[in-house]
Amino acid sequence: MANLADEYGTDVEIYIEALTTTIHADTPTGAPAGLHDLLEQLGLERHEYPTGEPLYVWHTVPDHLGADEQKHLANRAIPALLMAGYTVNCDPEVFDEALYQQAVHRLQPRAARPAPQQPAPASSPSRPTPARRTP
Repeated sequence: MANLADEYGTDVEIYIEALTTTIHADTPTGAPAGLHDLLEQLGLERHEYPTGEPLYVWHTVPDHLGADEQKHLANRAIPALLMAGYTVNCDPEVFDEALYQQAVHRLQPRAARPAPQQPAPASSPSRPTPARRTP
């Protein structure tokens, strides 16, 4: 079994398994438990071979999802993995810029998002406030 994360030196390699439609997420040999846990939290299913004492661990997007939903899930996982400090490579067959940008937007903290514009309060008839100057 080839492990693309080991081969390319990344934390996660996302790709479509050859001769299938299954989206895989390979992690390097000896990857931290936190990475496997995060992938599971993001909706990917964990697999081990052999079972019991894994020599090889990988994750897949659930088979019961349709092709578009599978791609959506894989692209949604990328920003969360990057924000957690992992290096991720995603095959162009899987990667979708629009889905990725939507996921990035959803992860941005509320404070970083621009607040909706509110109408300025009516000015009072008193003297105007001087304009601020920047050095």
